[in-house]
Amino acid sequence: MDEVKFGEILLPGDDDTQNRREETVRKKFWPTFKKAVRQIPFSRDVVAAFYCAMDPQTPTRVRGVLLAALAYFVMPVDMIPDVFAVIGFSDDVAVLSAAFAMVSRHLQPKHYEAADRALADRPEGMKTI
Repeated sequence: MDEVKFGEILLPGDDDTQNRREETVRKKFWPTFKKAVRQIPFSRDVVAAFYCAMDPQTPTRVRGVLLAALAYFVMPVDMIPDVFAVIGFSDDVAVLSAAFAMVSRHLQPKHYEAADRALADRPEGMKTI
């Protein structure tokens, strides 16, 4: 995928778009994450990004970028279907990596602490802050 496509995918969107994405991410993040965890080399960062996106103190633009990347991650239809072993999540990893590069300074220690707690807990404990 080229940079132009990342730019299109990672547009923060308006309030309605962000609200739709947030609802989708809240519903589908943990089931998708559980399926992909072995194929994502930076799972802790993905979970921290989830908590950052759900944090009302995170700037709107940053939330928008993270919600766009996380929505792409959880959507069943994307550039390379996730059902293909190994390569299925490669486009998701690329989109998430681009989003992290754009907003990494906004991922706070509290987001990583929440991620560590969630990853240490049993799967049903993996909810929002």
